[in-house]
Amino acid sequence: MTPGRGEPGRIRARLRRDRGQLTIEFTGMVPIILVTLVLLWQAVLVGYTFTLASGAADEGVRKAVASGAWDRRSSCEAAVHDRLPSAWDGPARIHECGGPGNDMVKVRITLRAPVLFPGFASLPIPVDATAGAAAEGK
Repeated sequence: MTPGRGEPGRIRARLRRDRGQLTIEFTGMVPIILVTLVLLWQAVLVGYTFTLASGAADEGVRKAVASGAWDRRSSCEAAVHDRLPSAWDGPARIHECGGPGNDMVKVRITLRAPVLFPGFASLPIPVDATAGAAAEGK
């Protein structure tokens, strides 16, 4: 069989025609892959914000319950701020810390999920967390 004829010749001719196809496909897929990775990373940050909010609310309730009724709010706020990393602590809002009665301690906080990098910018969607516990001896 002479080179360039028959089955091997057709394969070589086809490969010459498809020479830049891989480059074109790769160039077209890179933006799609990058956008998918950015969206997945953003979903991780939002989920981590939910975890931080609930952990901080739980810690605030635990400290408030363990402290006396006279310094419940201050110990609760200090525990919430100590529990949060600095990038999430700035936009954190503590709505309720302690509770109206002496029998129940309730903490409600709101965080903002960061956009792409903690400390950079925040999403306009609030992440709320609430925790409560019965107050120990009066």
